[in-house]
Amino acid sequence: MGRKILLVEDDRTTAEFILKGLAEHGHVADHADNGRDGLFMATDGSYDAVILDRMIPGMDGLAVLGALRAAGIETPVLFLSALGSVDDRVTGLTAGSDDYMVKPFAFAELLARLELLMRRRGAGTTVETTLACGTLTMDLLKREVRRGDRPIDLQPREFRLLEYLLRHAGQVVTRTMLLEGVWDYHFDPGTNVIDVHISRLRRKVDGEGDTPLILTVRGAGYRLG
Repeated sequence: MGRKILLVEDDRTTAEFILKGLAEHGHVADHADNGRDGLFMATDGSYDAVILDRMIPGMDGLAVLGALRAAGIETPVLFLSALGSVDDRVTGLTAGSDDYMVKPFAFAELLARLELLMRRRGAGTTVETTLACGTLTMDLLKREVRRGDRPIDLQPREFRLLEYLLRHAGQVVTRTMLLEGVWDYHFDPGTNVIDVHISRLRRKVDGEGDTPLILTVRGAGYRLG
């Protein structure tokens, strides 16, 4: 399920890159290019996470964070800054942020850290150990996959690909999303690696007589369900 994220970043290129990536992963993202607007937007408490630059006009990131915490807003905040010394990171974390990343950065890592922060916030005592779509089930602890009563033997990469599809069941996932989320590529290698793995996975998951679950969305990507 997509989350609502606030990005406070004054660099237009960086902001566009992050907003595009978040949208491709099903999240809804709002953007402020200065600290005062960012603080105003964040204080409504509706965001699942805030990505906050340290060096922003109007009101710097530390001041924004301090004002949020003083107002009782406990939304997870991830600092994303070019200030990367040990002292800078310690200052950001002790000021009340939940994580700190240094520019330049890999979007896949940013996304992973955000999702971890949001899971911690909303998990409580419940830990997700099983994923399912129709008769297809995946046990994350036992690393077992079944289609009804039929066990499915997957290679590690196939398991990771199917896990990604299950976590985005019902959504269209693009090639870019799969390259970053499953292969950790931040560029298109220009090969048919995704098509090959989808084809292998489809043969294992969609057996004879089964309703097809792995669908190709022409011109867009793939969808499970």
